[in-house]
Amino acid sequence: MIDVLIAVTVGCAAGVAAGLFGVGGGILFVPVLTLALGLSQINAEATSLLAIIPTVAAGTWTQQRYGNVRWQAAAVIGVAAVVGVEAGVQIATSLPESTLRRLFGVLMIAVAIQIAWRTRAKPDSDSGARGR
Repeated sequence: MIDVLIAVTVGCAAGVAAGLFGVGGGILFVPVLTLALGLSQINAEATSLLAIIPTVAAGTWTQQRYGNVRWQAAAVIGVAAVVGVEAGVQIATSLPESTLRRLFGVLMIAVAIQIAWRTRAKPDSDSGARGR
């Protein structure tokens, strides 16, 4: 029962993060799935990939109503990502669990640094807040 409550809480938090920042999925799901629910790194990553499908669908539908979705860019990125995910899965399944965890940690640190850098480097502006 606790696992279900944790999963529901993380799902809601990821939904808010996805709608607010355009992120969620792996950044929230994978650490919770490994630390709180005890999944292996590879199982958490695979589960996260499936779990983001409803988030992506709902977020895209809502953002499209505001005119914020750029369909051509999304299609190009999406097709390229299919090729990339195939390669990533092959690499992930060939690595030891400890190496995969470390690499995920490095990714989390890199994302945090990139977000901090963008926040520091750009002055506050409302010009792109709603894609207009």
